Amino acid sequence: MLNALTLLVLCQFAGEVIARFIGLPIPGPVVGMVLLLAGLVLRERYNGAAPPAELRSTAGGLLSHLSLLFVPAGVGVVTQLGVVGRNLLPIAVAIVVSTFLGLVVTGWVMQRLSRAEDL
Repeated sequence: MLNALTLLVLCQFAGEVIARFIGLPIPGPVVGMVLLLAGLVLRERYNGAAPPAELRSTAGGLLSHLSLLFVPAGVGVVTQLGVVGRNLLPIAVAIVVSTFLGLVVTGWVMQRLSRAEDL
């Protein structure tokens, strides 16, 4: 478990360094996740090896408790209810528009992938 956690933290750290060094508008942990994905894909492609069982169990354990990571964000919203109340209309519009755009992009990607699968 310690090796898997070390790998996950190192990927997050590398992503943070890359995002800050290049000036990407993407959070470092997201870049780190992409690095981890690339490493796992390359490992499978060239070694034919699946992700290590230790990494799978550690990631599964973290994902099972993912909801706990939303507690600080929820507390932050509750402590700033005055600000949320003053900006309710822009927040509501942003939520509706981003949800709609997310659905449109997801539908478009699924159509493209299903066409590619049919070939």
